Amino acid sequence: MPKRLLPILLCLLALPTFPQEKQSSENPFSTINKRGYERTKGILLRSAEKMPEENYNFKPVDTVRTYGQIIGHLADAQYLFCSTASDEKNPDLKIEKTKTSKADLVTALKDGFAYCDKVYDSMTDAASTQTVKLFGNDVPKFAVLSINIGHNMEHYGNLVTYMRIKGIVPPTSEQQGTMPPQKQDKSDSQPKR
Repeated sequence: MPKRLLPILLCLLALPTFPQEKQSSENPFSTINKRGYERTKGILLRSAEKMPEENYNFKPVDTVRTYGQIIGHLADAQYLFCSTASDEKNPDLKIEKTKTSKADLVTALKDGFAYCDKVYDSMTDAASTQTVKLFGNDVPKFAVLSINIGHNMEHYGNLVTYMRIKGIVPPTSEQQGTMPPQKQDKSDSQPKR
């Protein structure tokens, strides 16, 4: 195999995979958006579960949220984005400000995702082109749900830092079907003359 193709092949193999599911020919955009959401939901729920209760009050410096506050913020955000995409009034539960225990925050995050599940499940490509107000701007519903996915991953990045500081391996770094090391071709290891 030419040397240039190996890095490209390895990059392609490293891409995240989504569960094999028949692509909806009627709603391809909504289907792929839902898959992205399902991936972030799983990662965040595992992150919430992995951190021990005693570290839910941890924050690396005084100017940032605690681990628990980030989980609460993510729960609140599910209601914000998904109520906007479904043209419903945001329940505005203020989870970040009112919940502190791991059990309460994990439950609130699960409830927030259950609320969003209904919105992602019922969204169609046609409905996703309708505009709604998000932060004072007219935005297609598809974009609102995509922004939710991006927001989830943005804060997963925060959670990863907190977990690493506490010596916890984040969910996306756990070994799952990793590739075995490649045998080095002796011809590649010898200097060329």
